[in-house]
This record gives sequence, structure tokens and C-alpha cells, in this order.
Amino acid sequence: MLAQSDYECIRFERRDDGVLIATFNRPEKLNAIDGRFHYELSRLWVDVDSDTGIKAMVVTGAGRAFSAGGDFSATRKPGPNGPGATMHEARQIVDNLLDCHQPVISAVRSYAMGLGATIGLLCDIVVAGRGTTFADTHVNMGIGAGDGGQVIWSLLIGVNRAKYHLMTGERLRAEDAMAMGLVNFVVDEDEVLDRALEIAARLAAGPGLAISASKAPINRYIKMVSNLVLPLSLSMEEATMLSADAREARTAFQEKCPPVFRGG
Repeated sequence: MLAQSDYECIRFERRDDGVLIATFNRPEKLNAIDGRFHYELSRLWVDVDSDTGIKAMVVTGAGRAFSAGGDFSATRKPGPNGPGATMHEARQIVDNLLDCHQPVISAVRSYAMGLGATIGLLCDIVVAGRGTTFADTHVNMGIGAGDGGQVIWSLLIGVNRAKYHLMTGERLRAEDAMAMGLVNFVVDEDEVLDRALEIAARLAAGPGLAISASKAPINRYIKMVSNLVLPLSLSMEEATMLSADAREARTAFQEKCPPVFRGG
């Protein structure tokens, strides 16, 4: 069962209609994902799935962003399982989200980058604000896009478009993301959470078994692709984390200057 006491980086609100609001709660870092946050994301969907009081779920971000992706700051804290568990946790984040039987709606505002974009797009329904920017920015940090972006971007927008955006890290505005099939709805910024909650309430009041049965086979298809892609993509991501380009990108990020990549 989901318990707030087990989470530091995600805040929960249970509504009387059976809807859970899960809010990424590192607003001072644009909800960037450090080690502790990564660990919590790896267990979140299992806790939600086992909680019979939750009929539907909305995922959103506190402050100015949904999530800016990975936290590459010098003050990044490791997770309780240590850095060696990162790739295992990354696999759990994707698999457990896809296995969650309740409908999950993402309410995305401002920035959804890197792993933040992956999580938002893996949700069953995506509601985005007009000012939202989507991008998989791993490549800008000298790292392969291995945390699930290669799975969901290619399924939603096709392989050539996905390869372009994953290889360049180019950003997409919400309207363009919707036209390409990345998101379901685009609304004004101040309407994002309300629209997501409206959808969640409708689903929470619906026939739960039938709703779960309607999404689970589709998620099984996504997971089939994930089972093929993720082992390779995560191993290659881990390898690129040790590259000279990745070290250069981290140093440049912390020193607030452009990186100079040399392809190694």
C-alpha cells in the first residue's frame, strides 16, 4: 500500500473519488531526478498497483516544471541502493509503470525533459500545457537515451522521427508534440491539472476491471518492445556514461558553459 512516509521526493494527495495525485516535489531543481528520486520512481508504480483505494492516478510536477530530467548537479544525492543500482532501477521504472493496472494520466507543464519526458509519455494519457517543451536531452549530456525514451518515442511518432529527436535532443513544443502523436490533449497552462483530474475522475467512476482490461494488452505490446530494446539501450547508456564526452558534458553543466564534444 502506498504510504507518504516512504517517499521524500513525491507528494501524494488522495481524493474522495479514488483519484491519487502524485506530485514530483523538487521544485527548486525543476523536479530533476537525483538518486533518491530515481529510487522512489522505481517503486512508486508497485505501491500504487497494490493499493485498492486508488482507482486512477494523476502525475504532475510542483513548481515551474513537470521534470527537467536527470540531476547532473554537483550536489546530486545517491539513492539508498547506491549508484550501482541505477540501471536496474531504470528498468523497474519502465516495467512497473507499464504493469500498473490503474489508469495513469500525466499533467505536464513547462518542461518534460530526458527521463521526465519518458515518464510523462509512458503514462496512459498525456495532458500538456501550451507552453510545455518536450525533449529527450540525454545526447546533450553525452549519454545514450537508454531509460525508455527509445521505446516510447519510436512507438508514438515512428522510428525516423524518434531517431532524429533522440540523436539531436531537439525540443518540441506542445502543439507540435500533439500533431505528431506524443500527447493526447493540449490546454492552457492553468487548465492542465484540472483537465487531467477531469479525465481521472471519469475513469475512477467507470468499470475498473474493464478499463484495466482495455489498457493492459496495449501496455503488454509496449512492454514486448521494451523487453527487446531496454537491455541493449540501458547497457549502452551505462557505457556512454563513462565516456570522455559525458565527463565533458557534466563539467560544462556544472560550470555553466557549452560542452566541447570530441566523439569519444
